[in-house]
Amino acid sequence: MKYRLLDLLACPYCKKFPLQLYVFEEKIYRERKLEWKKPSCELYCGFKKEYIDNLKETPPCEECIKNEIVYGILYCEKCSRWYPIREEIPIMLPDEYRKKDEDKSFLEKFKATIPKEILEFGRPVNLSK
Repeated sequence: MKYRLLDLLACPYCKKFPLQLYVFEEKIYRERKLEWKKPSCELYCGFKKEYIDNLKETPPCEECIKNEIVYGILYCEKCSRWYPIREEIPIMLPDEYRKKDEDKSFLEKFKATIPKEILEFGRPVNLSK
C-alpha cells in the first residue's frame, strides 16, 4: 500500500479521517521517481503522519513514493475497527464479508507489534474473543 492512500481513505463505517497506520513490513523501490508536483497529497501526509497544513517543511514526496507498506494495519480510533494490509493491499471489507479465521491468524502473526487496544478490543475480530 502506498502511504499517499492515507490521504484518501476513511473508515467505511464511521467515516473517520485519517486512519491510524501501523507498519509491520515495508519494501523500498529505489528506482521510483516522483512524476507530479508536490505535494501529491491534498490533506494528509501518510508518510509523515501529519496534516499537510501542519507540516513545518515541504512534504518528502520523493522519499514517500519509493516506500510500499507490505504488511500493516489501518485502525479507526473512533469505532475501533481495524483493517489488515496484506501483501501491499489494504483489505477494507465490511464486517460481514471478513474471514474471522484469517483475521485472527493475522493478529497472531503480528501480535508482538500490534497495539493492545487492537488485540483486545479491535472490531470485528480481536484475540480476547
